[in-house]
Amino acid sequence: MKILAMDTSSKALSVAITEDETLLAEETLNIKKNHSIELMPTISRLMNQVSLKPADLQRIVVASGPGSYTGLRIAVTTAKTLAYTLGIDLVGISSLAAIASNVKNYDGLIVPIMDARRKNVYAGGYQWQSKSLNLVFKEAHMSFSDLLAKVGNEPVYFTGEIEAFIPELERLSNVILEGNLKDRLPSAYQIAILGMESRPQDVFSFVPEYLKKVEAEENWLKTHEEIDNLVEKFN
Repeated sequence: MKILAMDTSSKALSVAITEDETLLAEETLNIKKNHSIELMPTISRLMNQVSLKPADLQRIVVASGPGSYTGLRIAVTTAKTLAYTLGIDLVGISSLAAIASNVKNYDGLIVPIMDARRKNVYAGGYQWQSKSLNLVFKEAHMSFSDLLAKVGNEPVYFTGEIEAFIPELERLSNVILEGNLKDRLPSAYQIAILGMESRPQDVFSFVPEYLKKVEAEENWLKTHEEIDNLVEKFN
């Protein structure tokens, strides 16, 4: 199965082309650029490098979140458009699971995080069992202090966007930190591998997993709730 995988859920942009478990091509840019401008040229460049045409693809796999609201929409919209146009499968894979899957040869709790700003994170708990990456605790948007309380005192391997939290993590005796920046970044290759056996999703109903309402939506809902309260009192 030939798969095109992509991720623009963070500052990094990653695209990979695989055939079964074999990596044919991959490119990751870890610089602040406009993903909407860079994504399609990157896809075209990699397709040309491995002499593939769009019709050769059999599945599109995309990082479905959590992450940057704008970034997620770019990759998901591109993936949905390609899958629909080509008439092939579409699969969404958790951005956090993709980061966790970079951690090999560790059978304890793996906690990938994405910095959600203001001392908040997107995080989930994972563990390898029989060569399968399993969810230990549900992905969620939470404060970093709540995350530390959730993992408690058991040994835990932190990876992902840990930079802002390293001073606090280094004070904890039960923590292992991923030191290799490359292995902390989302990998489109890992997204492809995770998506190879996953069940295809409906192109039209597929939406990103934001895990947190964007600020504009939160403000609208707050206003809407206030209006509903006023209407209820008026009646």
